[in-house]
Amino acid sequence: MGKTGEGFLFSIKANQEMTHQRQQDNRVFVAFVHMLQPFIDAGKLGCVLAQFPYSFSYNRQNCDYLARFREWLRDLPLVVEFRNAQWLKPEVFDWLRKRNFSFCCVDEPQLPNLLPPLAEVTSDIGYVRFHGRNAARWWQHEHAYERYDYAYSAEELKEWLPRISKLNNLAERTFVFANNHWRGQAIGTIRQLRLMFD
Repeated sequence: MGKTGEGFLFSIKANQEMTHQRQQDNRVFVAFVHMLQPFIDAGKLGCVLAQFPYSFSYNRQNCDYLARFREWLRDLPLVVEFRNAQWLKPEVFDWLRKRNFSFCCVDEPQLPNLLPPLAEVTSDIGYVRFHGRNAARWWQHEHAYERYDYAYSAEELKEWLPRISKLNNLAERTFVFANNHWRGQAIGTIRQLRLMFD
């Protein structure tokens, strides 16, 4: 952390016990917040990303879990990423706003029930993750990381310029991450985007 420059912020992903296994024991959350303390003390914590799996569907039980998640992480800046399009409802966006949850916008394959590309802001943080558009490997793969094997074209990334600009206009701070990481394509994704915004 000491090697990062002035203004550098970390986005730290919540662990799978918190998002995939959905531990009801808040000791996992207490330990996680304790781990974050050096980042908080240094002023380097941008936010925490809670990425839930596709199986995390929209229902009362999962809404209740999200509410507890928010309570357990107290006032930390928190971004939620859904993989299931059932969550794309006006009442969900309103619910996120009331609880100071940021919404993670995603670019991913346009397969049934996955999230479409949209620019939505529900707190003072805008957040985008580029997962790639590897539709053939999204569900059918030997290893989970294979779904992120994708290199974006300039034309595909240009589709996001107005969306990212919208996030920038509505949020105090916007984070853009590339998760198409299997063969290092994420570096190329971010480099292309930076050149487009220069």
